Amino acid sequence: MKILSVVGARPEFIQAMPVSRVLREHHQEILVHTGQHYDYRMSQTFFDELEIPAPDFNLEVGSGLHGYQTARILACMETVLLDQKPDILIVRGDTNSTLASSLAACKLQIPTAHIEAGERSYNRRMPEEINRIVTDALVDIHFCASKEAIAHLASEGITDTAYWVGDVMLDVMQYTREIARRRSNVMSRLNLQPRSFSLVTIHRPANTDDLERLQQIVNTLNAISERIVFPIHPRTRKSLDQINAQFGCHVLAIEPVGYLDMVILEENARLIATDSGGVQREAYFLSVPCLTLRDETEWTATVESGWNRLVGVSPEKVLSSWCNFQPPDAHPPIFGDGTAAQRIVQILENRPTDSYNFIEKKLDLKSALIK
Repeated sequence: MKILSVVGARPEFIQAMPVSRVLREHHQEILVHTGQHYDYRMSQTFFDELEIPAPDFNLEVGSGLHGYQTARILACMETVLLDQKPDILIVRGDTNSTLASSLAACKLQIPTAHIEAGERSYNRRMPEEINRIVTDALVDIHFCASKEAIAHLASEGITDTAYWVGDVMLDVMQYTREIARRRSNVMSRLNLQPRSFSLVTIHRPANTDDLERLQQIVNTLNAISERIVFPIHPRTRKSLDQINAQFGCHVLAIEPVGYLDMVILEENARLIATDSGGVQREAYFLSVPCLTLRDETEWTATVESGWNRLVGVSPEKVLSSWCNFQPPDAHPPIFGDGTAAQRIVQILENRPTDSYNFIEKKLDLKSALIK
């Protein structure tokens, strides 16, 4: 098979690694980086650390308003797809790269698979939610990280093309955890001891573009009597500068870190507070209590398990949970067993080769799924 894979932002770089490793054993993969994340710390460092193959194409779209960025990716992807004529396109996640690439492929009648399909926050104020909904309506096969995603798709009338394969980010975590322990020196570099600090990440527009919410987060972090490590996303840095944010000496505000350093910080944190969907799942993989600084999450299974708590940005609610949150002893394998990439490739290999519409397939692919 000739597969064209699209990445554009940090979570997609991580998700690409295990699938690329399995695909390239027997198939041709063409990797397209849209350039949606163009900062080295948010892009190339992940390719380097995770040994992801160099992109065959970099569209270099850069940042911009949603319409501008999406339109540029759509136009550039159409050119690449017409030139490369892949058998299938793979998109992942919920970014503008995901939406624009799916739309380009759909108009050209190129079969498309969506990794991490079916997740829903049911908050259409989130750009990511719009991207998820439209992408899932366009693509031909849906690879789901959670059983909740399967149910979401079923409620939208999508059943025959939806597969619970598990989370490819768990594949990455299992593959890289020991590597991170050997290579990363972030704990000594920052003079940290295990379980002696909390880790914070903030990047979503709901928290960074709303300066009042961002100020609430700053106030909360300053009110906490614990060492806090806060790798600051470039978007967040700009917004913090706008409000002239000042942190107490217990808040270690640092530049963004690479994937291996992030794994070690997550693994050794007493608690993680984040608005990132990827970090919520990584906290769960590592059995670290997580507070989600949002009013809803698409990763509802982590909340239902008791290991993740939605706290918004109210200082009173965040502080109470920060001090008192205790997850249960049970920690079920809600994201599979770390072999999602193999299942994805197996399903793709068994797809019909003479039909654009995956719904028409008659093959029994259910044996590829997690039981």
